[in-house]
Amino acid sequence: MTTLAAGGVEESTLAMLLLGIGVVLLAGALLGRLAQRLRQPAVVGEITAGILLGPSVLGLLPGGLPERLFPAEVRPLLSAVAQVGLVLFMFVVGWEFEKRLVRPHAGLAAGVSLSSIVLSFGLGVALAPVLYDEHATVAGKEISFVAFATFLGTAMSVTAFPVLARILTENRLLDTRVGSLSLASAAVDDILAWCLLAYVSALVTSDGDYSQLGRIGLLSVGYVALMFLVVRPLVARMVWRWAAAERWPTLLAVLSAGALGSAVLTTWIGIHAIFGAFLFGFVMPREPARLLTEHLRKPMSNVSTILLPVFFIVTGLGVNLGALTRTDYAGLALIIAVACAGKLIGAIVPARLAGFSWRDAKDLGLLMNTRGLTELIILDAAVSLGVLDGRMFTMLVIMALVTTAMVGPLLSRPVPPPAGSVPHGAQEGPDVPEERRVPEAAAHLITPRT
Repeated sequence: MTTLAAGGVEESTLAMLLLGIGVVLLAGALLGRLAQRLRQPAVVGEITAGILLGPSVLGLLPGGLPERLFPAEVRPLLSAVAQVGLVLFMFVVGWEFEKRLVRPHAGLAAGVSLSSIVLSFGLGVALAPVLYDEHATVAGKEISFVAFATFLGTAMSVTAFPVLARILTENRLLDTRVGSLSLASAAVDDILAWCLLAYVSALVTSDGDYSQLGRIGLLSVGYVALMFLVVRPLVARMVWRWAAAERWPTLLAVLSAGALGSAVLTTWIGIHAIFGAFLFGFVMPREPARLLTEHLRKPMSNVSTILLPVFFIVTGLGVNLGALTRTDYAGLALIIAVACAGKLIGAIVPARLAGFSWRDAKDLGLLMNTRGLTELIILDAAVSLGVLDGRMFTMLVIMALVTTAMVGPLLSRPVPPPAGSVPHGAQEGPDVPEERRVPEAAAHLITPRT
């Protein structure tokens, strides 16, 4: 007789889900820590943990271990948990976006961001005809070349803002000219990347029907206007009143529900759920900053810390290096080369024109080439939209891993200040470790998840 747990799920399935999540958390923590010891951001280790637990490595051992650990009936539940974590994470990312990061470098940041995005997007679109014929059919359905090329250009254009913030902190570059400019440029990049993803989502959802695409476009404009003109002032008043009354648990629940509801609304419109979560976070009030960070943003970031490793494992289960052909490996080399060329050249040229040294311009290009978690989010969206087959997904995940992992070893080491001098940005009085000199506008961006 089958025993059901609460909600109608078989107890054996629930037990395997809990076991799978436990394995995910341990593997993510161990590999994330190992990555940090190797001077890599933790996300590199967590992505690697997902690949190791999938068919690419664990699947090569006898006994079908991936299927035993994560059986078919458990994987949809794992995906659901991962998507909840992803939506809440995107809400926090939108909330943490600070215009103060962009203002000091507005002109140059816009130039670096637009240059790197336009070149990367153009190279991705130019690469699409080479790859399209091999990956034109997904789950028995042929995808349009326009959707494939637009998405490939979008995937090449990404810079992972949260991962970049962690790399800058660990390399003591956050308060340098290169560090602050790269962070500002990445912030602009993120906004443009989500807009491109929203367009790709609408393009795929409309399935070539321009009247449907127009409807999605109008609804999207209406949704954005609603968020800025109605939701933003209403939420600001609610946050101030409830913060003054210290109704933090209720406020946390209401804002989480709002993020999920906004994600549902954008799904209904025809653009991806993560765009709704991001924009709901973007219109959140930033003040009172200290109280909001302590009582709301930190708890939500902690929830993401627990749930997001599940996302990495679900991603890793879709990565199968053994399924790649010789042609695919040649395509992978092209993808990595194009991804690096677009960001490096696109960032180095405007930096040199602005008077940066070759050393600093090179470092800026490397930092803008960081993809990490943001790339995985966009790839996950593409899979859910039916734009990528398994082999193409595998190649792009490997590209994200390589471009993120290469930053640490190739980045120039900071030059130590002369003995007895006070480093720029340090406080007078008792010594302040250089790695703790974080600009106020960026301090709350450095979270364990990055």
